[in-house]
Amino acid sequence: MNRRMILYILAKMMGVEGVLLLLPAFVGLLYGEKSGACFLFPATILALIYIIFGIRKPNKTKIYAKEGMIIVASAWILWSMFGAIPFTLGGYIPNYLDAFFETVSGFTTTGSTILNDIESLSHCMHFWRCFTHWIGGMGVLVFVLVLTSLDKKNTMYLMRAEVPGPEKDKLVPKAMATARILYGMYFALTAVEIVLLLFGGMSPFDSIIHAFSTAGTGGFSNYANSIGQLDSAYIDGVITVFMILFGINFNLFYLLLLRQFKPVWKNEELRTYLAIIATAIALITWNITSIYGNPLKAFRYAAFQVASIITTTGFSTADYMKWPTMSQTIIIILMIIGACASSTGGGIKVSRFLIVVKSIKKELKQMVHPKSVNLIRINGKKMNPDIVQNVFVYLVAYAGIAGLSVLLVSIDDFDFATNFGSVMGTLNNIGPGLGVSGPAGNFAQFSPFSKLVFCMDMLIGRLEIFPFLMLFTSISWRKKF
Repeated sequence: MNRRMILYILAKMMGVEGVLLLLPAFVGLLYGEKSGACFLFPATILALIYIIFGIRKPNKTKIYAKEGMIIVASAWILWSMFGAIPFTLGGYIPNYLDAFFETVSGFTTTGSTILNDIESLSHCMHFWRCFTHWIGGMGVLVFVLVLTSLDKKNTMYLMRAEVPGPEKDKLVPKAMATARILYGMYFALTAVEIVLLLFGGMSPFDSIIHAFSTAGTGGFSNYANSIGQLDSAYIDGVITVFMILFGINFNLFYLLLLRQFKPVWKNEELRTYLAIIATAIALITWNITSIYGNPLKAFRYAAFQVASIITTTGFSTADYMKWPTMSQTIIIILMIIGACASSTGGGIKVSRFLIVVKSIKKELKQMVHPKSVNLIRINGKKMNPDIVQNVFVYLVAYAGIAGLSVLLVSIDDFDFATNFGSVMGTLNNIGPGLGVSGPAGNFAQFSPFSKLVFCMDMLIGRLEIFPFLMLFTSISWRKKF
């Protein structure tokens, strides 16, 4: 365990967050808001941490996967702890635990909130709240790799611990170059969305923060009624398309840049993802047409909510708790499935479900023909047995954490739908859940204990379980492993 290197990398990351906190401070200055000064205090503390621990590199710099996971998990917690301070200093969220919940929800791109009066926030607080989505969308480590040299020898261990999905592919041989390519595409898509939202009549400020939330598939808005406040079919359409785009594996966008169209279209995860979306939209449209009295209007709301839920964005234009049971059931299924691997979306991921389905087919064939050799292939490529085993271990851990979380939050004595939906909403980084925490509600009514459970679920879901668990495993901190 190279503790000094862990401290060195974390200190450099804290320094980057300190610089980022100056952006909402500038927004506050731009709008003449005193609350902008609240960002200067944590920025100063983070700068001191960087100066003391992050300038001088240790003599022994080598780290391994274990240290990579601990660094990633620690960084997400620390960024959330310091990122929460301005909300409390400004008096917008007086309770620090609530501010921590809101910031964890921001960085993990969950979009769950404890705020009852969202519209009372200042411009700089809204900016920081939504900017955390944009930073967390591609991952705080990936963001730091883009801005700094960090540590060239060990960057792959950090990216593998943070990039979601069962496989950790690199676009190019060097991890730092990969990070910059990813963020280049991420920035370009965000910029295009901002321009399109401006064409729809959104103000520049609203366009920027809603593009941040869409890109990070987070769902924070400066309106209590979310996107529904705008009541614009054009804006609904733009955001629907971009939510779906940000839920796609970013490796495929890179292939498109290289004009390799054939492997993109033949990608099984992409085709399954799009098929699930199309099927869910069709079924829900049919199921809710009687509510809206118009198939086109029903399609508009169905498409938006399906895109919002499967990509785990969490924006809303309608209260799906008022939809028929069939539509609510589809929504719950989409919550669990989630988006594609290596996207900004959460959930279990479509690729994992593909592996499970193909594993079941393999076992059935093996029962019929015991001597036959059946391989699991994704995109024509044989799957490594270790990856298949990792998927099943992940699913068992996921089910165990979900069940335990539902049990723990039941102490607040809400109904089962609320407890289950809230855990699904946070563990899958969706945002809204069911019942009290549904699209028309929030998490303010839960006890401090339950909010801590939800914070852990958000972090576990975003880091895909193992890096977060590694942080609290005693064997991880031994000098020899």
